[in-house]
Formats: sequence, C-alpha cells, structure tokens
Amino acid sequence: MPSYDAVVVGAGPNGLAAAIVFARAGRSVLLIEGRETIGGGNRTSELTLPGFRHDVCAAVHPLVLGSPFLHSLPLERYGVEWVQPEIAAAHPLDDGTAVGLFRSLAETAASIGLDGERWTRLIGPSAADWEKLAPMVLGPYPVGVHLPELARFGLAAAMPAHLLSRLYFREERARALFAGLAAHSFLDLRQPITSAFGMLLGILAHAVGWPFARGGAQAITDAMGAYLRALGGDIVAGWRVQSLDELPASRALVLDVTPRQVLRLAGARLPAAYRRRLERFRYGPGVFKVDYALSEPVPWRAEICRRAGTIHLGGTLAEIAASEEATNRGRIPERPYVLAAQHSLFDATRAPAGKHTLWAYCHTPHTSRVDMTAAIEAQMERFAPGFRDTILERSVMNNADYERYNPNFVGGDINSGVQDLRQLWTRPLLRFPPYSTPAPGLFLCSSSTPPGGGVHGMCGFHAARAALKRLQA
Repeated sequence: MPSYDAVVVGAGPNGLAAAIVFARAGRSVLLIEGRETIGGGNRTSELTLPGFRHDVCAAVHPLVLGSPFLHSLPLERYGVEWVQPEIAAAHPLDDGTAVGLFRSLAETAASIGLDGERWTRLIGPSAADWEKLAPMVLGPYPVGVHLPELARFGLAAAMPAHLLSRLYFREERARALFAGLAAHSFLDLRQPITSAFGMLLGILAHAVGWPFARGGAQAITDAMGAYLRALGGDIVAGWRVQSLDELPASRALVLDVTPRQVLRLAGARLPAAYRRRLERFRYGPGVFKVDYALSEPVPWRAEICRRAGTIHLGGTLAEIAASEEATNRGRIPERPYVLAAQHSLFDATRAPAGKHTLWAYCHTPHTSRVDMTAAIEAQMERFAPGFRDTILERSVMNNADYERYNPNFVGGDINSGVQDLRQLWTRPLLRFPPYSTPAPGLFLCSSSTPPGGGVHGMCGFHAARAALKRLQA
C-alpha cells in the first residue's frame, strides 16, 4: 500500500472533517470507514416502507451552519440544499397551546408571553455575537479573545438548567421551552452547565436556524466526501480495521473512535497509566428511537406544532427534569422526554405524495433494552390525539441496535461519553491538546474529545490542526 501523510480511521462527520483539514493543507490523506457507506451518525435510509427516507441518527443540523469549520465548506456546491422550517422547534403544553422557538427573537418572545422579554435578554446578545462566541464555545477549552461575550454566555451557562429556569423565568411556558432545549444534554437538569446546552440551542435557532438537508442527512455526508475527493483525498469504505498494524504507513494516524475502541486498536502502543485513565472514561444514557411512516401529518392540537421542524414532548419543567433524572439514575421514566422531527412537512422528497415521516426518540438508561414504543406513542397521543391512527409502519432501534449500527455509540450513547462538568473539556482525559496521545503520531478526533457530541466537525478540525503542528515541527 502507498504511504500517506495522514490516515484517518472512521468516516463520521469528525473523521471527514479531519481528513478535509489535512487535504486542504496539501497533505496526502486516506480516510477509512468500516461500513459500506461513509457517515457515522449522519446517514439516511428507507427504514420503514419504500419511498420513506429516514435519518438513522442526526436529523436536524443547526451546528452544521453554526460550526466555524463546516460552515466554511462548499457543501452547497456538492448538492446540499438547506431546508429551514418556519419554526425551529415547538413545545406543546397540556392546555392545547405550544411555545414556538422562531428564528426571530421577537416572534419567540411573543410566543412565550410574560417571560418573552427575559428570553430576549438571556439569549439575544449571544445570538447576535455568535460568530465571536462560536470558536470559543466549540473549541477545546472555553477561552478566547472575545472575553466579554464569553463571560456573558458563561455566567448563565454554568448554572443547572432546572435552577436557572425557576429563578429567571416566572411562568411555565418559558421554563418548559428552556427545559426541552437543555434536555438535549442527556444530563440530569439539576447538574451544573446543563443551562449551556439550552442556551446554545436557543442561540443557534436565532443565529442560524435549525435547518436540515433536503433528502436527508446523508446529503451532508456525501457532500463532505465529494469535497475531500476533489481535494485529492482517498476514501475506502467497507474496511473494518482490526489492528493498527494493518494500516498503510503514515506520519499521523487519527482515530474517530471512542476510548473503548482506542484501547482495542492501540492499547499496546499506549503507556499503562494512559490506558488506565482511558478505562475510566464514562459513557452516558442511550436512546430508544422510532421512525414512522404515516398516512398523513401528525394531528397536533396546537397549530404551532404543524409549522415546526422539531417538537419537544415533555410537558412541564418538572416533568422533563424528572424524566432526565430517572434516566441518569438507571430508571425508566414513566413519561419520557421525547424529541421528534417532521421532515416531510417541509421536504417532499422524504415520503411518497400525500404521506409523511416522523423521527422520534427518548433517552434511556445506559445499555437499556426496554421497549419504549408505547411510552413514546403515549406522549404523542397526549399532544396529538389520533396519532396512532396515522401509523402505516414503524422501525425501532434500542441501545444495543445503535451500538451494533455504530460501535462509537457505546451502550446507546450517541454523544460518545457523558458531557457533564467533569468530562466536557477533559474528554477523554485531561491533556493538552486533548486530541494527542502519548503514542507518537497518534491522535483522537471522535465526539469523545472536545467539544463533544453534535454534527459540527470541530473535534476533527481541532485534532487535525494539532497533528499538522506536529508534522511541521
């Protein structure tokens, strides 16, 4: 086999990003993917019935447009067409109404009501300063040159979402909306820094929207792969690497895998102390996902939900907090917090004419195999009576299914590790830069490194930059 400046193992968004950074720098690079198609957590497939296209993992992509790196790529030139729903997200309540998270701060404030002005004060300044804030928030450490903007974000972001919601907002509408955003963290909302996740997603809604790719998330992956090839990079799919010894010679080796796979692939090259620290890396809750083929749109009671791309189902702050606390304590929540996306309302390519898709998941304890279909559908019926009557077919995936689909999703953890205060910036362990290892030329770039989960490519970007510095030394 020919030799390369860099070899990247794993072609998820971060592996693709790392390979593109090398190719942009004029370095020869080989990207290897174990499955037959590249993409990691960013693939699209007909999971239910012919003609119904479902995103297998990531489905809505605010961080693609919000990422300083991915936003710099010519994805549109390679076929990506962005769909921006009229309303980024909606949060239905039991009184038959819903709170809407609009691109417009003013429309969001009006939907919230009494606390609308407080939402504007909390989220508005950071949304306006997102281009300054993004490199600091999505970097390996929360530092940077725009310290006033970072401080304004960080003071509130460090708080537990449950506490911030209760202290800052006066009514349930704003509290519920913020809780639904913060629960994307997979954390107990009484933990520190959970407000950071709620604020980040609110900021992105106003700064760049919550778009998705027409035709499915696979379009983003395919565009990144085509751009890498245009830069001269090589891609090989269907190669499940069992040992680093089988790889071609390279000056830098970058692994888009989690600590468990690092230990399997590279353990013999790593000092014992480093291996022991990797073994202590903590994985978090998993997901139970259902994809639906529907005969008609979801019959939401709240009209706002019929115009939103994403729906958060969880009711009140107290309910969502209880659901996430139970999951983090290893218990099955009675009323799970559910995330849903309804692509076909805005993208006719997702389903046959007149038919629709729905993407929905809830959080479950690590390695759980409990079937949450009935619990998810009960939450759907709560806010959309008659939903079950629209179901033509469903496809389900539990934690074990997700780990079989992508070994990086250990125990069903799609974030590749807990993202709490102890393990957000010290992923996979405290080291500078966190992407390097004690083994010469070996680097890590998966979501188990900062800034963590999400389709932003920044883990791969930072890892490749660190490797290039070593190559130039």
